Amino acid sequence: MAGIAVATALGCAAARPPVPLGFAFERDTFAFANETVWEYHVDDATGATRWTERDPAPPFALRCGNMARAARQFRLHAGFAPDAPRADPAAYAALVREVLARDPRARTPSPDPVVIPGYPDLRTLSAAHAGGLQEALGGSWRSYLQRGNWRMILPFPDAHQRATAARLVAAVAAGELPIVHVLRYPQLTINHLLLVYAATPHAAGIHFLAYDPNDADRPLEIAWNAGSGQFEYPRTIYFGGGPVKLYEVYDGWLR
Repeated sequence: MAGIAVATALGCAAARPPVPLGFAFERDTFAFANETVWEYHVDDATGATRWTERDPAPPFALRCGNMARAARQFRLHAGFAPDAPRADPAAYAALVREVLARDPRARTPSPDPVVIPGYPDLRTLSAAHAGGLQEALGGSWRSYLQRGNWRMILPFPDAHQRATAARLVAAVAAGELPIVHVLRYPQLTINHLLLVYAATPHAAGIHFLAYDPNDADRPLEIAWNAGSGQFEYPRTIYFGGGPVKLYEVYDGWLR
């Protein structure tokens, strides 16, 4: 209801702002990062990773799934009206809840986006209202209980990973924003969710660009090596890099 009230106040011209095509990291991602509850120590020579628990625990952590899902929801279900007067924090909180109540498995932009007045994009909105956005994103249980987690315990044969790479290329070419679960199960060195938004073929395979909720400053690049049939994850502050398994979530009633 809050979205209807704000849209009415803005007038008919602002009720259905145009939804730009594509996904831009500097526009469509959160200004804050998902923090890790562990402090990671990556050996520069070997890439081996060890970790120690942070003390005190970070206040906003273990929400990579929440943030990847929400970034897609904002991209598909929110329309920003930067020239409209800004609202108060309570109004923004209600609008954010409206966006996050929309279908997280939708693949195309909503015909009736939730209108966000006074800001041009999610990046600036989340910079100004970080606390409100973090509260609305919900607890870490949303990532732990994401219904696609069951898939991680099954094998990932070569054919599955090749089909996944092909599916991701087709999805981003069609303007979709696939969310992927990255893992090395049964190893626990990485267990993470990302939003993929671009793919560039090259001689050895494909470079995928992804929004990594753990990094608010830059996109992450995953390489698909067609020869080995593997996804290669880069070295980050929380992972030493190397081959990973990958599958899509938020893409159907089972996941």
